[in-house]
Amino acid sequence: MQKDMIVGVVGAGTMGSGIAQVAAQAGHSVVLFDTRQEALDSSKQGLAKVLDRLVEKGKLTAEASAAIQGRFTYATDLKAFAKSGLMIEAIVEDLAIKQKLFLDLEAIVGKDAVLATNTSSLSVTAIAGGCKVPDRVIGLHFFNPAPLLPLVEVVPGLATDPRHAAACVALLKDWGKTPVLAKDTPGFIVNRVARPFYGEALRIYEEGIADMATIDHAMKTLGGFKMGPFELMDLIGNDVNFAVTSTVFKAFFYDPRYRPCFTQQRMVEAGWLGRKSGKGYYSYANGAVQPEAANDSVLHKAIVDRIILMLINEAVDAFYLGVADRKDLDLAMTKGVNYPKGLLAWAEEIGFSPCLAALERLQAEYGEDRYRPSPLLRKLVREGATSV
Repeated sequence: MQKDMIVGVVGAGTMGSGIAQVAAQAGHSVVLFDTRQEALDSSKQGLAKVLDRLVEKGKLTAEASAAIQGRFTYATDLKAFAKSGLMIEAIVEDLAIKQKLFLDLEAIVGKDAVLATNTSSLSVTAIAGGCKVPDRVIGLHFFNPAPLLPLVEVVPGLATDPRHAAACVALLKDWGKTPVLAKDTPGFIVNRVARPFYGEALRIYEEGIADMATIDHAMKTLGGFKMGPFELMDLIGNDVNFAVTSTVFKAFFYDPRYRPCFTQQRMVEAGWLGRKSGKGYYSYANGAVQPEAANDSVLHKAIVDRIILMLINEAVDAFYLGVADRKDLDLAMTKGVNYPKGLLAWAEEIGFSPCLAALERLQAEYGEDRYRPSPLLRKLVREGATSV
């Protein structure tokens, strides 16, 4: 993967346009494809606005801005990808549609081109399964907004040639990104490990322990998170967050640890999707008065401890099952979703024994497999370990 390699991006939506911008700013010629000319026009205008702002702020020269925009080719015909060395698709999360796209791309690109999917929840192996040459298919999961967030999950499928994974890691580092290697399991690292941040907060709300504003306040002030779970779900979009949760739940063969909540389903059914619809867990109408959090430090600590405990258990279990190594697991959560610290480091700070004891209390209280401690956590306690 050389500096003069042409990068192709399928999908001129927010994510595809962002990925294309990253590649162009790194010096590559970029072919951006979409079936809709209006989407391409919108992406071109958006790129110009973003670069103009960077010039105004002194972060980019006018000459550099012009050079970046000059590296783009906008296309509505897949044949424009004939000379691309790396293809990245960023289209709808539909397995059949992605498989058809990759099969079409195989007939167009050269034999040495790598085909990457930006999927956040589908199996890379399944996407590659529809290809004639599955060993060159890989997952490159960028986070939105792609030009700003450093993390990229590099996900080899079962058939992916290891050389492609190594080449993608090196390329992403050259692009100024922070790549982490993840096993091709549901949700990869971030969307798997982060599920309790939303799910347990929703559960606490549904049990009537605390309202949304109090939970968000506690997680920010005591937990150190940039945003509370309900604020973040409103930002992501409740439809998107619910869809990812549902996909992960199904992909794990309905493991209760990942079960979606009725509250979020009802929000989606009502069309209360968050910021993009003007209403979600909070109102975003002009002049809307936001609810105040309860002033109860004991309650705040209980909320934070419970959610962090579930996050830690998920991270420990992901490490136990070989989803990623220790460094990449903690890096993914700090760089991908801005957690205040890595969850494995957090577990070591708290102590494995207190974590296990608290999980066992929750499991005994609720009688649910949702709270089952990771086998690795039990092993670490048995051995008196202080680090993973």
